[in-house]
Amino acid sequence: MLTRIVSALFAISIVAIACSQGTNGAVPVGPGGDKIVFTGDQKADWAQIIALEDQAKALVKTDGCSSAAQCRAAPVGSRACGGPRYYLVYCARTTDSAALFRKLNAVSAAEGEYNTRYKLMSTCEFRMPPIAGLSSGGSCTQ
Repeated sequence: MLTRIVSALFAISIVAIACSQGTNGAVPVGPGGDKIVFTGDQKADWAQIIALEDQAKALVKTDGCSSAAQCRAAPVGSRACGGPRYYLVYCARTTDSAALFRKLNAVSAAEGEYNTRYKLMSTCEFRMPPIAGLSSGGSCTQ
């Protein structure tokens, strides 16, 4: 009988320890090593996400395409009700698409954790990606 009680207490202790360890505030994202360390300050945490988003925007090139078929739209962020906040239009011919999507995945993961952590809500409409086109100057536009 005593062995069962000790075993049960041991099992409960292991479960309690495992549940309490969580993610320690870090959201690991992508092979590029991008991560957000949540501070508990909602404004500071949002600023970190915006900084990561700005890094993604810096990877976008809109010039250099010769046809509208080379222009693409990439989803940005993760609204609390699901789906991206907006889309970035870019030229697939001149943009490192793999690096862009790694960074955008990091933004989406961080924003998803942010929404959960701060119990945010958003509208639930479906946002369609824009139809990307090509300007007469060779830049991708929406």
